[in-house]
Amino acid sequence: MNVVCPKCGLPMDLCVCETISKEEQRITVKKDKKRYGKLVTVIKGLDQNSINIKDLAKQLKNKLACGGTYKDGIIELQGDHISKVKEELIKLGFNPDTIE
Repeated sequence: MNVVCPKCGLPMDLCVCETISKEEQRITVKKDKKRYGKLVTVIKGLDQNSINIKDLAKQLKNKLACGGTYKDGIIELQGDHISKVKEELIKLGFNPDTIE
């Protein structure tokens, strides 16, 4: 028996909830300086309830070949990757007009 999504009512293999929520996000990408002058790329504005931030952080770390973490709806990637992060977020289905 197919499992039905509680939000959209479609079967889970056809669910469009995450796709719709990706288009509505207001994402901010900036760089920050941590201890000892290390640069970190910070991604804010992601909704934890509609997007799996753990998987998104894992995909970004793999694509950019860097370390990083996620907590409280914020993804931190080691190094200065602002332009690359924006490109990857667009490839993953986020709306380019909502990424700052």
